[in-house]
Parts: sequence; structure tokens; C-alpha cells
Amino acid sequence: MAVDILYFAWVREAVGIGQERIDPPAEIATVAALIDWLAARSEDHARAFADRGRLRAAVDQVFVPLDASIVGAREVAIFPPVTGG
Repeated sequence: MAVDILYFAWVREAVGIGQERIDPPAEIATVAALIDWLAARSEDHARAFADRGRLRAAVDQVFVPLDASIVGAREVAIFPPVTGG
């Protein structure tokens, strides 16, 4: 099932695009597994996802930890931690 992947801030800059629609393999069931799979797609993706401690995610617009399920998700957003100021 196709999923819209949204990238924000420096993640978007590193990947080189703000959004893409992908159809990950069925065995990709968590945000972390999705990030691993995406990192293997290009050098830009690998660079963006090299430090998982600097990534946050939302599934269908709900903030989730990286071990959250993406089964049935329509949208996954990946972004850096949000700071105030």
C-alpha cells in the first residue's frame, strides 16, 4: 500500500525533496524499519537518516516513537526535534 512520506526542515534539505509517495515492502512495519529502508534508497536519504537520535516522526499526523507501527498508515512525516524560542 502506498504511503506519503513528508520531510521537514533539515531532513527535507538533506533528502532533497519535501514529499514522496512510496510503496514499501510488506515486511516494513514500523517507522524505524521504514527509515532503514529509505536510507538504503539513496545517498541523500542515508545522510538524512544517519543519526536516528535526531529524528522524530508522526504517523497520520500523530506524533509517535520510531518503534511505532506504520501498518495501514496513509502518511508518515519525518522531521527533526522541534524547539521553541
